[in-house]
Amino acid sequence: MSSHSANQASGHADAAWWKRIRRRGDQIGIPCVFMRAGTSRGAFLREEDLPADPGLREKLILAIYGSPDFRQIDGLGGATSLTSKVAIIGPPTRPDADVDYTFGQVRIDEARVDFKGNCGNISSGIGPFAIEEGLVPAAGPVTAVRIHLTNSRALLVAEVPVADGICPVQGDARVAGVPGSGAPIVLDWADVGGTLGRGLLPTGRVRECLSTATGEIEVSIVDAGNVTAFVRPSDLGFRAPEFPTQRFDADALARIEAVRDAAALRLGMIEPGQRAADVTPTIPKLYMVDAPYDYVDANGRSVAASDYDLLGRGMSMGTPHAAYAGTVAVCTGAAALIDGTLVNEVARPPGRRGGRLRIGHPMGILDIDARVGQAGSAPILERAAVVRTARRIMEGIVYVPMNRLS
Repeated sequence: MSSHSANQASGHADAAWWKRIRRRGDQIGIPCVFMRAGTSRGAFLREEDLPADPGLREKLILAIYGSPDFRQIDGLGGATSLTSKVAIIGPPTRPDADVDYTFGQVRIDEARVDFKGNCGNISSGIGPFAIEEGLVPAAGPVTAVRIHLTNSRALLVAEVPVADGICPVQGDARVAGVPGSGAPIVLDWADVGGTLGRGLLPTGRVRECLSTATGEIEVSIVDAGNVTAFVRPSDLGFRAPEFPTQRFDADALARIEAVRDAAALRLGMIEPGQRAADVTPTIPKLYMVDAPYDYVDANGRSVAASDYDLLGRGMSMGTPHAAYAGTVAVCTGAAALIDGTLVNEVARPPGRRGGRLRIGHPMGILDIDARVGQAGSAPILERAAVVRTARRIMEGIVYVPMNRLS
């Protein structure tokens, strides 16, 4: 379809959308389900309830969240990157999927929604949402939902417990960073190795030195779930157990963003002179990895070095990640199994070839079951399973002032 035809089709679709949309005085209402999924939270919206025009859709989502505003006081946003995420769910556009899912990271103090990359935590809510919305029929005590990740054109399989057509939320599964326990949702990310289309090692190297604005630094760039640049904390001026938990100071943020700039340039995601924060703020991810240490998590609990295999800390939209990104857990699990990467160097036990990897992060420990094989000389992801929990918090109508859409 030509761009002119596509614009015409979008215009016709949005004319119909305006006619059927709910109105309340000078506001419009959109059906919305508000969910906690993993360690994140956000609005789950059906594609059919949104305008087709990308610009109008972005304005609508920003208004739903109350962005741009550092408090997001006039919307559903929680003023953190983990509570400023949106999921759009619609019918599948590939034959091996049950639903399409588009993830958006809603900027807090900018009028922007970034649809690059993915969120492993929000992804855990897609299966329950699809089943309870009638998009996928419940089949047996555990229903497998095949989710097309439109951001990366990959397939995620979620195994969701079901009872009488409803997804239970009570169970024994625990997710570090979420109070209590819940019903286990198993996510298998085996298809997300190489989201950029260049395999697990998109630069062809297990590690390399990048020239940054603040000096050279050794990195391992691995692509599974979300493409991630892994570095040693000491190379960024941090002592492993003492990573910042609230915010980076200006110098630390400059060093981190300089590495992201260099990695994005190496991957061809930005041009010379551009900044990753401006062009691609969510990917590549930047995570620091080190050997296990004893530390105290954000809830004041002691975590012994013997309880986990790898220490990991990362950033989310310029601030320290409060837990550990689900997609980066997938990437970490894969990287730990590739000889020569910085992750493989520090992960315990050395020489591991598969199985459970325990990642120590600010909220506790995250487990991933990963397996990497070989296709010729290239490593391939064969399994990457993570257990998450999710819960429907609210369903109803979210209202948006009409002048926010102009």
